[in-house]
Amino acid sequence: MSFLRPRVQQKLDGLVARHHELLAQLADPKVLERPDRLGPLQRELGQATPIVQRYQEYGRTVRQIEEHRGLLEGADRELAELAREELPALTQTAQQLAETLVDLLLAEQGDDRRDCIVEIRAGTGGEEAALFARDLCTLYQRFAARRGWSVEPMHSTPADQGGLKEVVFALRGASVFAAMQFESGGHRVQRVPATETKGRVHTSAATVAVLPEVEEVEVQIDEKDLQVDTFRSSGAGGQHVNKTESAVRITHLPTGTVVACQEERSQLKNRQRAMALLRARIYEAQRAAVAAARAAERKEQVGSGDRSDRIRTYNFPQDRVTDHRLNRNFALSQVLEGKLETIVEALQFADRERRIEDL
Repeated sequence: MSFLRPRVQQKLDGLVARHHELLAQLADPKVLERPDRLGPLQRELGQATPIVQRYQEYGRTVRQIEEHRGLLEGADRELAELAREELPALTQTAQQLAETLVDLLLAEQGDDRRDCIVEIRAGTGGEEAALFARDLCTLYQRFAARRGWSVEPMHSTPADQGGLKEVVFALRGASVFAAMQFESGGHRVQRVPATETKGRVHTSAATVAVLPEVEEVEVQIDEKDLQVDTFRSSGAGGQHVNKTESAVRITHLPTGTVVACQEERSQLKNRQRAMALLRARIYEAQRAAVAAARAAERKEQVGSGDRSDRIRTYNFPQDRVTDHRLNRNFALSQVLEGKLETIVEALQFADRERRIEDL
């Protein structure tokens, strides 16, 4: 008997076999003499061990259930009654372990555990779109505060009336990308702008891109492929922003990708943050290419994360947020306070089902 889907169990059996291989390789003296091989093997073993241990616990629980069911049909009525009393709790434990194993597998295969970089850009709607981009930035910062994440500003371009044409920041904490990945896409707002004298409702838009942050070793970038320019920062900062060329703009020549960072007073720190953003964009482009290829094989664009898609509408007159992927409405006032948990959990559940099929 099993509480796991056949696809999941097959994946776990393969991971157990790989775990045995890793243990054997790490016991090989020849491997121990090669740090270049030892490090990656140890990391892989460290990632696999918690899943294998939980799978072993699941296996022991399933065997207990089978033994208890056997006792139900035995001649000893007293043992049969004890088995009957214990079976519900054992069954519940096995089901919980099965769900945990699925989550562990998915987390290991995807980018869920990564930090992320969020890019928000004003779209159609002029100054009102820039104000909406600022509101989205505030919304995500409030959500981050609720989750205990840290916010690291990277770059921003202010608009004339206090809005933001563009803003980029990093979020760091526990399972940041797992929660934020579903924010990528087109966001639309319907409300009466402050400049509207006749009380008419306008529709504006902004786009959000959420990029998983990657380590330097994961994305190799040749310095010869970079064009680095410095310029004076804009925005808050007093005399410093007017006199010091601390802002950094980096162009990746092979792909034409351009990133900038101006939030730090130090040119070195701005360069480091700009490089982090560049790595994230290149990694995301590679990830999107793989996703598109897999989707083409399935002949359907499942979970493509296409940022041109309209994913959500914020309707101020009706105090309503509509998530078009879920086809559900939520209270706008709650969402603006950063209370995104209900939306995120619903999207995570739908995504989880899809990813199980892709295991």
